Amino acid sequence: MRYNFDLNEADSDPPRSLTPKRDVDWLPLKTHPVFTPAAAASTSTSSVDDYGVSVSPPLRNLLVSDGASRLYFWDSTKLCLHRISIRLGEPEPTSVLASSPSKVLQPDVQLDFVVQKISINQNGSALALVGSGGLCIMYLYGHSSTRDNNTVICRTVRIGPQIYCGGHDVIRTLQVSWHPYSNFHLGVLSSDSVFRLFNLSTDIVQPEQEYYLQPVEPGQSKNATSICPVDFSFGEDHLWDKFSVFVLFSDGSVYILCPVVPFRSVYKCESILEIYNDAQSFGQKSPNPTAMNSSLAISWLEETFPNLVQATDGGDAYVIVAQPCALFDASLALQGPLRRACNNGDEGDISIKGAECEGRAVSLLYNLISKDSVLVTAWSGGQLQIDALADEIQPVWNLGSPPRVRVDPNDNILGLAMICEVVTRKLTNVKLDQPLDHTVWSGLPPPLLRLAIVDLALPKKMEKDSLITMFADKLMDQRIYALHNGGIDSIILHFLPFTSQSRGQNQTMRTPSVHPVLNTCQGDTSSPFPLCGFASLSDSLGYSWILGVTISHECIVLEMKTWNLLVPVQVSNFQYEGKSATAATGEKNESERPEIISKDLLGGPKVVLLPQPSSTMRSVTADSIEGRSMLHQYFKLFHENYVEYAHAVYYELKQHEPKLKRLIEDQQTRLKEAQQKLIKVEGKQQLLDERIECAIKLHNVLENRIHRLKNLPGAHKKPLSKAEREFKSTLDHFTDVELDALHTSIDTLTARLRRFTNSSKNNNLVNQQQKMYRRNTYIQGSQISQLKSSLEKLSLLNAENTKKVKLVESRIQSKERNRS
Repeated sequence: MRYNFDLNEADSDPPRSLTPKRDVDWLPLKTHPVFTPAAAASTSTSSVDDYGVSVSPPLRNLLVSDGASRLYFWDSTKLCLHRISIRLGEPEPTSVLASSPSKVLQPDVQLDFVVQKISINQNGSALALVGSGGLCIMYLYGHSSTRDNNTVICRTVRIGPQIYCGGHDVIRTLQVSWHPYSNFHLGVLSSDSVFRLFNLSTDIVQPEQEYYLQPVEPGQSKNATSICPVDFSFGEDHLWDKFSVFVLFSDGSVYILCPVVPFRSVYKCESILEIYNDAQSFGQKSPNPTAMNSSLAISWLEETFPNLVQATDGGDAYVIVAQPCALFDASLALQGPLRRACNNGDEGDISIKGAECEGRAVSLLYNLISKDSVLVTAWSGGQLQIDALADEIQPVWNLGSPPRVRVDPNDNILGLAMICEVVTRKLTNVKLDQPLDHTVWSGLPPPLLRLAIVDLALPKKMEKDSLITMFADKLMDQRIYALHNGGIDSIILHFLPFTSQSRGQNQTMRTPSVHPVLNTCQGDTSSPFPLCGFASLSDSLGYSWILGVTISHECIVLEMKTWNLLVPVQVSNFQYEGKSATAATGEKNESERPEIISKDLLGGPKVVLLPQPSSTMRSVTADSIEGRSMLHQYFKLFHENYVEYAHAVYYELKQHEPKLKRLIEDQQTRLKEAQQKLIKVEGKQQLLDERIECAIKLHNVLENRIHRLKNLPGAHKKPLSKAEREFKSTLDHFTDVELDALHTSIDTLTARLRRFTNSSKNNNLVNQQQKMYRRNTYIQGSQISQLKSSLEKLSLLNAENTKKVKLVESRIQSKERNRS
């Protein structure tokens, strides 16, 4: 089943519409008509469970940004989606404006489940509507409604209807996320411990890839909570991380699936060549006898990326497309659980859960910060466990466990399914100072380096079973937002082991700083007032905002001050968000930049309190001895403070003159290089303009061809209904199978009839002649008597007719005579 949609379709009203467009007003986002308390008059802040106890509503996120200039908000009361265009930094650098009225996107089907989360793909063409009872995809480019010109009817399809059904079914969706390297692939983790990857461009009913997770740890008995998955996260652009899926189970254990690649997804050729050369250098060509897993990785890379060999020979390809691939004698291994790393001589604790963590694991976040891959695990007790991968991820397969592959008539792979089991190995402590040959391509999961455990200090009424959702700041990678029923918290990481080491910074491990951004719970004893929407915005000038929507549809806009990324200099601590926030240092060059003026001199001269003159000294003149003594004392204080301070500033500036000169020359050199690059860009501008003009002409030609194709008779054929398809399949079955059988039976019966006719022809001929002779003799005797009587009657009639004729002739002759 194939569903195609036009990603470049315009979202404006059709040209044939004669209705004039409405005037657009630009209002502050917090005063937009969509975000008003009246819009959520029927929304309640609490619910009642099966035992009649009032409970807080589940954590929802019904607000999402496409990363450009649009916000999407799902109205749970009207069951529609609002699309709001926004402007950042206009008219003031810190303001956020929104267009009014908003565009209303209406699904073309009725949803039978409650939407708890919305998620948009990278190019902004499709949006996932996620609920515990179902999963739907809403394509954001539809046709205008006939009743309301501001409403767009969008096609909405259900994903996996045979798997994720509504009601009280057993299988529920736990986490849904778009793949970062494809606009058509959607990853779904369900309660049946299966991770599925759907390709929306080919089939929405059957998943493209299925991975049945079997987290059976050897040597230990497992309870129900240790084998229940709760969350997953895709990796990002770092070596094998881009092919990895991190799965979190309710006991806090983290497992890795690698490699998982969507069919026909696009990757940078440079990054694929990097891991390919790494597998050949440190794996296949390595003298280490334990590096046996690299040969499978190289085979998998060459089959998944057929053009990889050409790229290694000096090809100029920028991107490379992943082809469907499956190793027919091996399935992916479930790597884990990830263990903590220990120092040399320290046996340490290799347990996963920290002593400060309480409850169960509820969510997982993977965040790539420069050279470090950070995993953040949220616990229901309100703690965040922050770890960094101490080694690189490697692909691991289980040999002798072939996957199940689904192919088309041409033997092309359409989908695959496999059982992912844990590799049986002896669990040992992983130490940080082990030689490189003992860890590279050994097939062991990477260890974890514990960075910190952060306690959010949630109210006592929520700390027993809190649901926490985490987001990474797009502008500032070191900042993580935690959304919970009590509000929003900001966590800033100040220590990253591999990033600090690559920059030549010998920093000690610093604990992250936690700052409450928004508090929705008034005290420890009050009921929580959770948010139903959260999004972060940022512009190219370094400004950042936090958006929150309350359960009463009130919008909260908070400006988040951050580092000035345009000037990579050392930044001191500063205040933001109305609260104290400690900021780490910014980017530096390879050599530490010296201070131009010391901090003591920047503070200015010391303030010296002058002695208070007595009342008798006020009438003293300057020429007197007392006046001269007072003036000498004032001049001495001025010389000690201000003149010496000026000499110190002059001397320090004189000392820094060569360094400043060198710095200015460096800046001038960089300025000249930038000017040369600008000249090259200007030279290529004409070529780019010509290419754009050719592309526009080609686009117009293709549009004309599409219009002509739409006018063809076959383009308007309606698809067959379900009953027509069933009848057609019955006819095809009759034509292909039953009709051939009938023809064969008829030919057989005809041949048997011919043989029977030829054999009995001679015997029956004599009998038939005798019977015909006897029958003819009997018929002749009876017919003679009948003929005789008939002849007699005919002779009498003939005589009477002759008399009548003669009488008529005589009368005619008599009349003729009388006339003459």
